[in-house]
Amino acid sequence: MVFAPKFLAFVAASLSLVGAAVLEERAPVDPCATIAGKKWVSPKEVRACYQSIKVDETLKANIIEVVTKTLAFHASTNYQIKAPQPFTNDVHEDILATLAQIKSKKYASDYDLHIDLSRAFKRLNDGHVVWINRCYDSAFVNYLPIPLSLITAKDGSQNVHISPEAFTVATAEFPDQIQFWQDSLKWPLTGKLQSLAGAKVLLINGRPPFDAVNDNVAIAGSYQSFATRQNGFFSSYQATAAGWTYLLGQFAQQSLPLSDNAVLTIQREGHLLPEIVILPYRSRIGSAIKPFTDGKSFFANNCRAVPATNGQDIYASSISAFSAPEDSERPVEEFQQQTPVPASVARKHPINVILDTQPLSDVVLPPTLAPGLPAAPGSRNAAQFYLLKDGKTGVLALGSFSDSNYDAFLNSLLQGLVSLKSQGATQLVVDVTNNGGGFICAAHWLHRIIIGPKSTTVPQAGLDTEARNGPLAQLIVKEIINKNADPDNELLYNPRQWRNAKNEVFNATDDWLQPPVKKIINGRADAFSQRLGQECQPEAFPANVPDVGLFDPKKVVIVSNGRYVLRLQAPNPTG
Repeated sequence: MVFAPKFLAFVAASLSLVGAAVLEERAPVDPCATIAGKKWVSPKEVRACYQSIKVDETLKANIIEVVTKTLAFHASTNYQIKAPQPFTNDVHEDILATLAQIKSKKYASDYDLHIDLSRAFKRLNDGHVVWINRCYDSAFVNYLPIPLSLITAKDGSQNVHISPEAFTVATAEFPDQIQFWQDSLKWPLTGKLQSLAGAKVLLINGRPPFDAVNDNVAIAGSYQSFATRQNGFFSSYQATAAGWTYLLGQFAQQSLPLSDNAVLTIQREGHLLPEIVILPYRSRIGSAIKPFTDGKSFFANNCRAVPATNGQDIYASSISAFSAPEDSERPVEEFQQQTPVPASVARKHPINVILDTQPLSDVVLPPTLAPGLPAAPGSRNAAQFYLLKDGKTGVLALGSFSDSNYDAFLNSLLQGLVSLKSQGATQLVVDVTNNGGGFICAAHWLHRIIIGPKSTTVPQAGLDTEARNGPLAQLIVKEIINKNADPDNELLYNPRQWRNAKNEVFNATDDWLQPPVKKIINGRADAFSQRLGQECQPEAFPANVPDVGLFDPKKVVIVSNGRYVLRLQAPNPTG
């Protein structure tokens, strides 16, 4: 009897614990509520939120059906089953077969479905075909304060280093997280984040650095070239309309919460012995994400289609739920590697812009890395001109072929080159590092004014093209020519948008996709249009075209890390 109260207390406590467990099962914590309203969280917390969103099977089926049926507008899927040399080893994805597998596969969460879709399309390594879901891609961005660089030593050897400017960049971009990372470093490096800058990286997560580089290559996408995808792992720079920006690289910046931390074996400058550094990634809320309080509001505010998600009917007599006004939110613009171009301007000029799962960087390039020379006349937005101190070398830093004003942009390119030449420049460096693309005819224009009027520039650079010619494309053309479905000549399938191989504009009633040019590609039947000519000269050029080239072609050098879009051929109406 003496022990009864204690026993009863124990039983009561046990029952209370059981009751608490039952209550917890009935009202689990919403992982999206945990990160709601916070600027910085852990990648693990972001993943928990994403993985709490269940697959809507109806929506999944609809997405895969639409994507499967419209891929022919964006990619030559038959070629990509096994690309010809030199990209055979880089592109070998049967995307239609993969989509069929994804359609029948069951997923624990919508996030897991997204990962499969994203990586399937990235295996195409084609910048024209990109799977982006703003529900997840860059909704929260993973960051490390130690971007990496591939540095060439005086003896010609190359090694991976923590970028010498890493601490400067991190303190400017992440002032509210630096102390967290300082405290995360283990003794004796605690509080010595700055001392890591410039350190040689011996291992990443216990493996040689280029193992990590090449692992990233496999999921980076967008570029066929293996080396170009390797370059994306490292820090870099870009000229933009807002000024010079710093690219952290795909090691220090991830568009998804893929990694919780990085373990680096390093050799700091002035030290002989290697040291192990463990730094956690931190996830920062993306600039475009809409406020949310829980999983339901996260999905409703960030994962649903908006009026401009799938474009608009430019012939609509009124704005409806399925059309969007000129100034409406356009999700695709968040991921275009260019300053947004007004829709009215973009419709008038062929554009080819790279899309990335990370928005255009706005990280400021440290002043010590930015050009210290004055910009020459003609400099405008992402196009900056400089005359080097030798007095004979001009530089055009061209971070984009896009601009808010097409005519002003083309005229500024001419003005800048003329200015360099008038100052004594006899040779030219064109730096298109990380150029995101833009107006196709701007590239033709730049080529024409540098080289002058030659058989390789007039009427174009000799890079004719052809269009993919699937059944739906053929039906669209027939609607246009037989039923006047495009009276204002707005659509790329309108014959008046194109020239034939003789560079003669098609008539309004020409069925330019007939007869299809049939081919067998990797054992599958395919079809293309007839050969198409140029579409830039003279209507897309300013009137003041120089009669002679501004520079000797043998004294013009193009500098790039391969991550650029410089297209001198006609835009493909299906690409």
